[in-house]
Amino acid sequence: MPNIKSSKKSVRTDALQKIANNDYSARVKNSMKRCENAIKEKNKEVAEKELKTFIVNIDKACSKGIVKKNTCARQKARLNKKVKEMAN
Repeated sequence: MPNIKSSKKSVRTDALQKIANNDYSARVKNSMKRCENAIKEKNKEVAEKELKTFIVNIDKACSKGIVKKNTCARQKARLNKKVKEMAN
């Protein structure tokens, strides 16, 4: 346990930030899973809708610094490719 006042505050703010970061990363993972499940079920409409929500979620996580920029781009490209291949 820290003794300095600013260190105590930093422990509190770190805990709050950890909760927020976990929420963003959970949103990304859940939306990716929902999109991949729609692709497996060959449901094009749901897959496209889930792809849009995934892109919004991962872009927000990227802007917050939770996901790296290249990781974000790679995951979006791969999922987008799967959805487009499913359409054919």
